[in-house]
Amino acid sequence: MNSTLDAPAAEVRPELLEAFAGKVLNDLGAAASGALVVLGDRLGLYRALAEGPTTSAGLALRTKLDERYLREWLCAQAAAGYVDCDPEAGLFFMSPEQIAVFADPDHPAAMTGGFYTMASVYIDEPKVAEVFRTGAGIPWSDHHNCLFCGVERFFRPGYAANIVQTWIPALDGVEEKLRAGGRVADIGCGHGVSTILMAQAYPASRFRGFDIHEGSIESARQHAAEAGVTNVDFQVATAKDFPGNDYDFVTVFDALHDMGDPVGTARHIRQSLRPHGTWMIVEPMAGDSLADNLNPVGRIYYSASTMICTPGSRSQEVGLALGAQAGEKKLREVVTQGGFTRFRRAAETPVNLILEARP
Repeated sequence: MNSTLDAPAAEVRPELLEAFAGKVLNDLGAAASGALVVLGDRLGLYRALAEGPTTSAGLALRTKLDERYLREWLCAQAAAGYVDCDPEAGLFFMSPEQIAVFADPDHPAAMTGGFYTMASVYIDEPKVAEVFRTGAGIPWSDHHNCLFCGVERFFRPGYAANIVQTWIPALDGVEEKLRAGGRVADIGCGHGVSTILMAQAYPASRFRGFDIHEGSIESARQHAAEAGVTNVDFQVATAKDFPGNDYDFVTVFDALHDMGDPVGTARHIRQSLRPHGTWMIVEPMAGDSLADNLNPVGRIYYSASTMICTPGSRSQEVGLALGAQAGEKKLREVVTQGGFTRFRRAAETPVNLILEARP
């Protein structure tokens, strides 16, 4: 019996090879550009260039950096389409759209943080290769620090543009409770961006942020102090043992799929809520099948899930490893197994599902 390996190799079709090699070449350029984005952000090059058209010598004057290095960086950025240029005049400049993505950290379209996250996955690749061999996991705390700051910066603009403005108002009766004064737990809060945004918007309510990563909790406390927010506190705790049983509102932002036992998490959240409380789950946008997710968003999230989310879940008890592209159907199963009887999609963005669960 002939196996697939015994079958003669299919003939390479030159025109298809050329197209595929061109696609990979483009991806290789994008991968190389990622390091230059981090470099440009770290050195303040995008912000300096956003001030107006300039030559490499002019940018050197603005930044007090070496002109020759800046010239090469600018040329690479122009070749990538990340900045614009007038080759004849040697001028480089940024469009409003490029500024929004690279030079304005508060714009909803800001994406620089994602490049820091990608930097961490390159650094941590040997660790991931090892767990491919062993089936073990990689705790969140074992990743390079670029991951923690990158995740904060990548998600913060979207949270700032949506949590208070559209996501909470889309829930049944939650905004009224928060305005009147409620108790809120933000599980997997990371550096506290989501918690602080809600605390600032609803000063009559009391917010508690919980995360398993002590370094992130320390950063969250520092961010809260810098923001002058007093109706929030942060504590190290897992999603299955955080304290309290009288919350009006519990949130989990882009973290449920990272947890080792999401069903156990759902069960504990159910027990922590008051009878008429609400759980908001924000997860990456995903369909319920692989075919639904073969798109640019799926490409990013499957990649991040391979390098970060799945190893993170596998490092914890149960290690269910939902993956970042779990989809609404699978998430519904997890939530209802935890004791919730009402579940619906309350809102969505191109990159997020916003789900509401109630007892």
